[in-house]
Amino acid sequence: MPLITLGLSGALTHDPSAALYVGGELVAAAEEERFIREKHAKNQMPFESATFCMESAGIKPDQVDVVAFPYARISLLTPARWHYAWRYWYAPDRALEALFNGNRRYRRNVRRVKEVLERLGVKWDNIQFVPVEHHLAHASSTYHLSGFKGKTAILGIDGKGEYSTTFFGYGENGKIYKIKEFYDPDSLGGLYGAITEYLGFEMLDGEYKVMGMAPYGDPNRFDLSPLIQFDEKSIRVNTKLVNTIGLRRYKEHGVGFYFSPKLVDWLGPRRTDDSADEPYIHYAANMQSLFEEISLKLLDYYLGDILRETGKLCFAGGSALNVKLNQRIIALPYVDELFVQPAASDAGTAVGAASYAATQMGVEIEKLKHVYLGPSYTTGECMEACKQRPERPKWELVDNPSQRGAKIVADGNPLAWFQGRMEFGPRALGCRSILGRPDVKGISDLINEQIKYRERWRPFCPSILDKVAKDILQTDHPAPYMTFTFDVAEGWKHRIPEVVHHDGTSRAQVVERETNPRYYELIEELEKLTGNAVVLNTSLNRRGEPIVCSPSDALNMFFGSDLQYLIMEDVLVTK
Repeated sequence: MPLITLGLSGALTHDPSAALYVGGELVAAAEEERFIREKHAKNQMPFESATFCMESAGIKPDQVDVVAFPYARISLLTPARWHYAWRYWYAPDRALEALFNGNRRYRRNVRRVKEVLERLGVKWDNIQFVPVEHHLAHASSTYHLSGFKGKTAILGIDGKGEYSTTFFGYGENGKIYKIKEFYDPDSLGGLYGAITEYLGFEMLDGEYKVMGMAPYGDPNRFDLSPLIQFDEKSIRVNTKLVNTIGLRRYKEHGVGFYFSPKLVDWLGPRRTDDSADEPYIHYAANMQSLFEEISLKLLDYYLGDILRETGKLCFAGGSALNVKLNQRIIALPYVDELFVQPAASDAGTAVGAASYAATQMGVEIEKLKHVYLGPSYTTGECMEACKQRPERPKWELVDNPSQRGAKIVADGNPLAWFQGRMEFGPRALGCRSILGRPDVKGISDLINEQIKYRERWRPFCPSILDKVAKDILQTDHPAPYMTFTFDVAEGWKHRIPEVVHHDGTSRAQVVERETNPRYYELIEELEKLTGNAVVLNTSLNRRGEPIVCSPSDALNMFFGSDLQYLIMEDVLVTK
């Protein structure tokens, strides 16, 4: 029987998830938040998601061979803990703890893994437990799943793992090699997160909102470079202003933030409302610009030689979801192809830990073909969910859901589209989506204000059939996961204005028939009706909620918003 490897994440008390490998095949992966309906599932472990992975693959608890977890011991003989203690000298309790009890969180994590395995029925003595350094898990999640052959550059940027914040390395013949790491508090991801909090969003959730706000501002109006020192090969964050801990933190109503009162003295009050207004849009624009410039120069310094040799780059960590940075990486003359692991945040470390552990045992990991790795539901289950609703929804069976759905969208209506296996990662890719016609003026405002209840200025993304993608995006670079933005061709901007951002770009998904045939067919039918093989696609959830998982979740969303149409498998629900 092939090796059964279960990956669990949740090491940093957010975004727990589970992933299951049977041999080299990733057969299931899901985030805990989708099951327990709590965004980011903070302070939870991935019990429900692991249960789903095992049950969906028909794996019994006694069949699990390896359990991998993305958090490991860090030796005092390495620079990591010493750097942390030196840079956090102003909080001596934290500094001394790093030196004398620096693996406390690792021990806590092992206890939590044992507890969740006991609940799952997996006996600790019968499995091999493999702790994987957090940034190695990120690196494995992108390198081993990329399908790239030969020497491949690897980049990792996020808030932090155990102590590391940034990873430069390469992969060759299935093995990962470190070149350079930076350590907490010197973190580009942490800096971006601190400004995210200052701009009124939640760290580890609102960074993409800062990125979405940035095009409305002028990056040259303000200069945030005093936040970080940079000399082409290293960074040093100004902890008098950001990436602060302890007594240095700014507080409101007893809540501490990741920046200091000195930042507020310098830039003004923390933003508190939903508008994209001045000066905050300019702060967002400069932060995005600063983040891009430093990231690109570090990339060139540490990985430029490898990239000039191979042209292949793999990127993971929360900052790999910064699609504007990714667009600039693709534009580099020595980058032929960029692969971003679609669940690049900490949720993806379940996959990374499992893939790393499996390769250590001689398993060759298969290339990631798609992220439709979560639960699916039958038409019968969708019908039963409708019957159980106290609102007694009006529903009917339809012969051709793709054709019917395309007609609803073509008529100018938003459509909730619930099909097949749920996506793994933060993007809805045509299985748990809200769809709209991208050439109907105001459809974006309607969905933002009356369905998702989120900021009016938030942009939407297109799903594009592969046959027209090059014409629209002006490139044939692979883009199946909405992890990149592209400049939209001039001739298309007026044809699909509702999915073109303020700066003329789109975060696009290129849809292939092989991976999602029913969604492909819907867009084909829409093309027949409207002339555009493009649909507006956003995640099926309301503000502050996880993407829906089950038919019951979809109906909750339907009745809790102004949605008028929902198609779940072959069931059309209307108001």
